[in-house]
Amino acid sequence: MDIVSASQQRLWNRSFILCVLNNLFLFIYYYALLTVLPVYIMKELGGSVKEAGLALTLFLISSIAVRPFSGLIIQKLGKKRSFRGSELLFMLFAFSYLFADSLWSLLLIRFIHGIWFSVLTTVTVPVANDFIPANRKGEGMGYFVMSTNLAVVFGPLIALSVIQFTDFQMLFALLTAIICLGFIFCLMIPVQQNAADTEAATSEKARVSDKTKLGIHDIIEVRAIPIGVVALLTAFAYSSIMSFIAAYAESKHLLASISLFFIVFAVSMIVVRPWVGKIYDRKGASAVIYPSFVCFATGLVMVSMASGQWLLWLSAVFIGMGYGSLFPCFQTLAIQSAPKQRMGHAVSTFFTLFDSGMAIGSVLLGMVIAQYGFQKTYLLCAVIVMLTLYVYIRLITFRSSAVQFK
Repeated sequence: MDIVSASQQRLWNRSFILCVLNNLFLFIYYYALLTVLPVYIMKELGGSVKEAGLALTLFLISSIAVRPFSGLIIQKLGKKRSFRGSELLFMLFAFSYLFADSLWSLLLIRFIHGIWFSVLTTVTVPVANDFIPANRKGEGMGYFVMSTNLAVVFGPLIALSVIQFTDFQMLFALLTAIICLGFIFCLMIPVQQNAADTEAATSEKARVSDKTKLGIHDIIEVRAIPIGVVALLTAFAYSSIMSFIAAYAESKHLLASISLFFIVFAVSMIVVRPWVGKIYDRKGASAVIYPSFVCFATGLVMVSMASGQWLLWLSAVFIGMGYGSLFPCFQTLAIQSAPKQRMGHAVSTFFTLFDSGMAIGSVLLGMVIAQYGFQKTYLLCAVIVMLTLYVYIRLITFRSSAVQFK
């Protein structure tokens, strides 16, 4: 089967479905492990809260450090070898959690695991993009990214449910089985390079080999930086939800409502997904992005005002429609910002900035919360979201209009 699938009008072709399933299983594993590792470290390995945080931070550090080079790795090895090789190594290291018997061995595993996660999550995007029809990129990438957002719900739900009935070793074995299934899907995806891609990639390799050392162009796609900056600021605000919503809910005696918060988030995102993708393809990115920023900011304001479960759940609707629509749009714009042979570089540049926003936000917003409290912090994040809309207008909308005018 050739990559003529991308020229077909049918979005849900076999290869695209396999890409979505592979991505879903990968991120179910990731978010499930993210949820239970702090508990495992403190209960089973005798670690402190600080050491539990270090396990999460080391994974993120290695992932961000390697991310700028992921595009170069994909260019050198090709999509097929990069995809299957990084997923194989990621799967093999999943087995190592079963044998980690000390905190330091676990920390080492986390650091190395982050490297393969970085390469794998970078290459999955151009692979999936090859099987999306050219006139349905916004819709297709929206569904692909939705599998990641669904994993935010199902990953923690599976982990927290299983751990109530069995021990951590059985949970790690189950999660390893999940990532093995993802690897099977990976092997079933017919990743190929057509003649145009091969010729472009060969000329790109020749350009790099003519130089004695790497330049910024070899690891960063400059054309993806503007949308990457917008994603960084958006991720900064969203980190207030991912990192602190449970602690905030506990302070309001609403901790029991958090599971349903994420379920409502996922459902609202799924409900609007068919329309969001079609609007993107027919009317352009801004037709989706403008109202999505407003929805996201509105949801954050609601979170800051939540004194009961109903307003908290209502905020999840607006955040799901807002942030849940923004991220796939940003990722599609990043892909479309560069030529096809530079797609890996564009994706790695985008994710480097996005991941940095999440990491910086988790640290700085934690300090803001300690100083000013949750309510003012969520209001601040709502203001940041609206300022990010202005940045988007200046960096993307005005710039695109200027190019078209010329």
